[in-house]
Amino acid sequence: MLLSILGLAGALAYGTADFFGGLASRRITAMPTSAIAAAAGLTALALTLPWLGGEWSASAVGLGVLAGLAGAVALPLLYASLALGPMSILSPLTAVVSALVPMTVGLARGESLSPIGYGALGLALIAVVLVGFVPEKGAVRPSLRGILMAIGSGAAIGVFLILIDLTPEDSGVNPLIVGRAVNAAIMAAAAVLIWRIGVRRAGGKWVGRTMSDGGAGSVAAHPRTLSPAVRTGVLLAMLGGFCDACANVLILIGLRLGELSVMSVLVAMYPAGTILLAALVLRERIAPVQWLGLALALVAAGLLALG
Repeated sequence: MLLSILGLAGALAYGTADFFGGLASRRITAMPTSAIAAAAGLTALALTLPWLGGEWSASAVGLGVLAGLAGAVALPLLYASLALGPMSILSPLTAVVSALVPMTVGLARGESLSPIGYGALGLALIAVVLVGFVPEKGAVRPSLRGILMAIGSGAAIGVFLILIDLTPEDSGVNPLIVGRAVNAAIMAAAAVLIWRIGVRRAGGKWVGRTMSDGGAGSVAAHPRTLSPAVRTGVLLAMLGGFCDACANVLILIGLRLGELSVMSVLVAMYPAGTILLAALVLRERIAPVQWLGLALALVAAGLLALG
């Protein structure tokens, strides 16, 4: 039961982070959002060191670096695939792949479940697809490029989970801190590069959006001026980073206590958190198929607790 609670809590925390990140991206664009969230998450994880810190070792640092690189690959691919669309297909595809990759590795390593447990994993995968399905009117078939990006993003998320599972049990949150530091450095470097390109273009043909809408162009053209929309975006990005750090800690504890195959499927239900918050805060409608997915997710979590 504890493993199911940790997995679902981690998924909800990830979904909440995506919700805040999505709102922030509307104000300050995706790359600055990613950089700020990474820095905020690193700070939050560092604050847990006195209680959750562990032994530093070459294995903990090395696996942490690789996990950070996997995260740096996953996020841009995810944003790029969703931008190409349709989200109704590519979002659940990413989630399913992010579950299948570590689940396959876990089962190949000898993890075993009861017949109820295996049935619950299958039911959970179906729930992931239904929860992540966002009905779109007139949605077109995804391009091969979009499909490959979604698969790549899901695989990178899965690799991240595998690497965290491989970290030494006595390392505590140290691998997460190393990984987040690597991720933050990469995202910050990319954000600065994009900002500098924007500054150069602001004086020429490309100006970007105005200060009133808080777009990337406003930051480039007036680097010392922050509009209310930009300040709100920064705060939302920081909240997203904090929630993402909380999700990482919950998942780390779950992986220490249970099976990789089970945790990976439970974590893949992260779209549920985003969907529920969008319904509560933004008054977005939850489709019947998504309600069905949420119900199946709860049933699957209960069965996994028994299996």
